[in-house]
Amino acid sequence: MMMFYWVSLIVVSIAFAGLLFRLVKGPTVADRVVALDAIGISLVSIVALLSLIIETEFFLEIILLLSILSFIGTVAFAKFIERGAIFDRDNNR
Repeated sequence: MMMFYWVSLIVVSIAFAGLLFRLVKGPTVADRVVALDAIGISLVSIVALLSLIIETEFFLEIILLLSILSFIGTVAFAKFIERGAIFDRDNNR
């Protein structure tokens, strides 16, 4: 069973490298947003697999933190694509 975890870790790491390439090279902003979201998911997967390999539960808080940060990043980029700005500044006040 431990060998399965190592093979899964290698496969997810290769996918992570491919996603990094897509994040940098992506032809459109939408491709970069999808790659960023998938990087967040693969980071969570890598930490979870490392937690299984080491047989500890200490990484569960890290997984939760990475998930929240990945969600916030995806929402911010989606808002940027939609409006062209993340923060709306009202200068008429």
